[in-house]
This record gives sequence, C-alpha cells and structure tokens, in this order.
Amino acid sequence: MTAAGIRNSPPGAVPAPPATRPAVASLRLPWLYLLSRRVPAALGLLAGLGALLWAALHWHWNIAGGPAAQDLIPLTIETGAAAVIAVTTHGPFGDPERATGRWLPWLRLAAAVALTALAFGALAAGAAGGVLPGGTLAMLRNLAGMTGTGLLSAAALGGAFGWTGPMAYWLATESVLAAHWTTPLIWPARPPHDRGAAICAALVLAAGIAAVTLLGARDSGRRAAPD
Repeated sequence: MTAAGIRNSPPGAVPAPPATRPAVASLRLPWLYLLSRRVPAALGLLAGLGALLWAALHWHWNIAGGPAAQDLIPLTIETGAAAVIAVTTHGPFGDPERATGRWLPWLRLAAAVALTALAFGALAAGAAGGVLPGGTLAMLRNLAGMTGTGLLSAAALGGAFGWTGPMAYWLATESVLAAHWTTPLIWPARPPHDRGAAICAALVLAAGIAAVTLLGARDSGRRAAPD
C-alpha cells in the first residue's frame, strides 16, 4: 500500500499484506504434503541405512554360512529402506485430504519415485565402503522390488502397515536362499544380470507406485470427527 493509501485509510484499518509470491505459494502444498508424510524423518533414516551399509562393508560384517547368511545384512538394510518408503504413504488427514486435494495423486507419485531414487542413492553411497554382494545393479533391483511390495501393502493394508510387505518378502527370500531355490519371483536369489528377475522386480515396483498413486494408502489417517 502506498503512503497516500495509508493516509486515506479509515482510522484503525489494518494495511493489506503484500501478495504472496507465486513461486512460494506453489511450493506450499508439496511442502505440507511432505511434512504430513514425515518425509524429512524418512530422509534421515535412509541416510542412516546408507551409513550402516557402509560400516557393514567397510568392517566386513558377515555371518558364516551359505548364500542366505552372506546376503543377510545387505538384504536387511535394503528391506529397511523399502519399509521406510512404504510407511511414508500414511497420512494423518484421511478422507478430508482425499476429498479436497486434486493434486494428491501427483504428490503421491512424486514422493514415491523421489524417495525410491534417494534411497538408492543413499545405499549406493554406502556400497562404496566395500564389496557389495551382487553389486549396485542387484541392489537397485532388490530395492525396487521390495519397495513395490511395500507400496502394495500400503494400498491394501494401510500406510502404517506398509512395512509388512518388505518384511514378508525378506523372510521368503531368506527361506529360498537357504533352500537353494532359484525363481525370478525371488529376485535377490538370481544373478545381478538376470533379465527375468529384473522384469519381476520392475513390474512389482510399477504396480506398487500405480496403486499408491491412484488409490492412496488404505484408510490413511483418522476420519474427521462428527460435529
């Protein structure tokens, strides 16, 4: 408001605030969405898992035994990263958010893809600490597939229970590795360049992202209390 406008305003009038900058206003909704999904905390956890992988490889943490024992630590860390991503689909607002947020599917899509990419970056940085079984290609495949199981679990059971998918898959993988089975459906048991295993993991990730984007996490958040 100009000086002349202030002089001509009635006594007691509050000057109008300056218009919000369009760039800041356009970032407000994504920022609030990320806060509601506890994404900053998730990023800290992913960084911690990357540091844990670095320490495990650098100091040669290992468990004596066959393939199931040798891959236990990396697979556990990858499972943890997938579980973190899946749990971030849980929101606190439930139905009101779904009813009013026309950008909500795009925010879900962007958050799932970005967190998966950042998780891979954190684990890839951690893999620099030593020799990772299967290399980064196998790690990318395993992380992608496990993240897909978590997102599917979130869509079916709720975001707070998204961790159950990666955990159940981790248990199945350890059993298959111990029994020396080989199937593309248990992609961590396959060689890093196995095409069938990569396709299975990619399809599970795509299905999980599609389910969360279009449907959201089941029963996400609390329902609004009646007046």
